[in-house]
Amino acid sequence: MSLSTILMALAAGGATYADLDAIDRQVAAFTGAPVGAVGGAITPLDRRLRLQRCQSSLALSWRGPSKDSVVVQCADVGGWRLFVPVRSAPPPAFQPPVREPDAINRGDALSIAVTGQGFTVSQPGEALESGPVGAWIRVRLATGQRGRGEEMRARIVRPGLVSVPLP
Repeated sequence: MSLSTILMALAAGGATYADLDAIDRQVAAFTGAPVGAVGGAITPLDRRLRLQRCQSSLALSWRGPSKDSVVVQCADVGGWRLFVPVRSAPPPAFQPPVREPDAINRGDALSIAVTGQGFTVSQPGEALESGPVGAWIRVRLATGQRGRGEEMRARIVRPGLVSVPLP
């Protein structure tokens, strides 16, 4: 066999393989984003792939509801199917929740307002915990039996005022 015959056989054999550049272009057109971009294929197809040339047109579809890869399928008899991973948008950077400044600090003197339907009764007390407006903290009445005030939980209304709502 001559060298020219071998080269012609290789050239003819190369023509039977699918054009991987064309498949990359079809995936980019399907996703609407180029290779490497957000929404596009993560990388181009591996150039070592030797896929038979597809006589029918390729079918492209999303794989699953998360759209994390594209299915490229040749419907010919003995055809093939590829799963092309797609670059998703990066998750937003973690941002710790913004903590409101404390409206009341532990040890602060405050007014404890007990509220019900149509009435409010206030007594002086002391904060046993710190917290921002809206938080529930432990408080103690300033006077009570046995020299120590009764402890309860109250919601911070504003600096210096907590509320204990009655049903």
